[in-house]
Amino acid sequence: MGLRLKEAGFDDFVILEKSSGVGGTWNHNRYPGCAVDLPSYFYSFSFEKKYDWSRPYAPQAELLAYMEDIAEKYELLPHCRFEQEVLKVTWDETNSRWSLLMASGDEVEADVVVSAVGMFNELVYPEIEGLDSFEGESFHSARWNWDHDLSGRSVAVVGSAASAVQLVPEIVKEAGQVHLFQRTANWVMPKQDDPYTEEDLARFKVDPSSLDQKRAEFFVVVDEGMTFNNPDMLRDLEAAGQQILEQVENPETRDKLRPQHPYGCKRPLVSNVFYPAFNRPNLELVTDSIAQITKDAIVTTDGQERKVDTLVLATGFSATKYLSALDVTGRNGQHIDEAWEDGATAYLGITTAGFPNLFMLYGPNTNNGSILEMIECQTTHVLAHVERLANEQLAWVDVKPEPMAEYNDKVQQAIAGVTVWQESCNGYYRSKSGRVVTQWPFSMTEFKNMTEKLDPEAYEVGRLEG
Repeated sequence: MGLRLKEAGFDDFVILEKSSGVGGTWNHNRYPGCAVDLPSYFYSFSFEKKYDWSRPYAPQAELLAYMEDIAEKYELLPHCRFEQEVLKVTWDETNSRWSLLMASGDEVEADVVVSAVGMFNELVYPEIEGLDSFEGESFHSARWNWDHDLSGRSVAVVGSAASAVQLVPEIVKEAGQVHLFQRTANWVMPKQDDPYTEEDLARFKVDPSSLDQKRAEFFVVVDEGMTFNNPDMLRDLEAAGQQILEQVENPETRDKLRPQHPYGCKRPLVSNVFYPAFNRPNLELVTDSIAQITKDAIVTTDGQERKVDTLVLATGFSATKYLSALDVTGRNGQHIDEAWEDGATAYLGITTAGFPNLFMLYGPNTNNGSILEMIECQTTHVLAHVERLANEQLAWVDVKPEPMAEYNDKVQQAIAGVTVWQESCNGYYRSKSGRVVTQWPFSMTEFKNMTEKLDPEAYEVGRLEG
């Protein structure tokens, strides 16, 4: 967004970041084995393609370095204010401006606010009896404690989704014993991830067209498959998942790891090392529910007590909150929690009625395919609004409730038609009301077509006085 603003001649902007650097999820998540789950050549911006990834699925450190390089190359760092966590965002009716209050006590006023907090912003901690009584070392996987040496430790990992699938195969190499507590078995797919050779990298440098071709081909696959409506494709993917599950030697453990829901009901995962890790004697899969945590143990509902000295909470994020992770008040004193009582909702996933001049990147119902591709479409749309505000000398622009409702009805109808999303599988897609607020049910191409045009009739505007 900062880059697009600069290109369009808007240089009076700040990027408020609660951490000490850029990179977002790749800055915060530094657990062992952290890596992208899309091919790296697809997980890069169209304006800054990278051809020297070390392997097809890049690890966290490379992804963070990529983001940092972009911020420096395009001179965005002077616009950044780090360690400035935004707590409160309030619309000033009189002056048609936003006031932002930081945890530091600093305040910023702005004509336009773009929320880029994303989905994976607020950590989720499990509600388990006795969690606070644990006297060993305890931390969330997204805030990994690298000062804590796991050598010879007895470790409990609570949660078995994306982060656990990546970190567990790494920590079993050094820990004395690892207990993985699983609530729901996930689909874990294989990936072609042999590191690139020096010859490969030299070839990509001289002739990047081969990677460009792969990117284009994979785009078509993801664009067609992200709707989860192709039964043949779903059947083939389930077969591939069942095949690599056979890598688990113990039949009882293998059955516990076998998904009981259709592929696509939850976020599919990728790993070549997760299943083989269960062939190690120091990794135990536990599927009995946790009854309580004591000062030095995990007690399951079958009465078994497992002594541990380290507790890793791989329990993910509150993925359905979006902008409501902040304290936001819009027109007529309406709070975002009131506007989103039934779950987050927005027009094109970007604007929500009653909150003028406030735009969202990675907003409600925009998650699917490549999020970088989706964000590029969103920044194009936001920039069109900013240019309209400037060119027509408008004080504010706000989406009308009617087109927003009509748009979301269309999205929810399409979601209702995705059979696998209607299954009950404890995913993060649904708000408390039961409405799916995260997923985009159409193709990325359709989203691009929708967002590259601005329909003035869908918005009401306020004129500058004088």
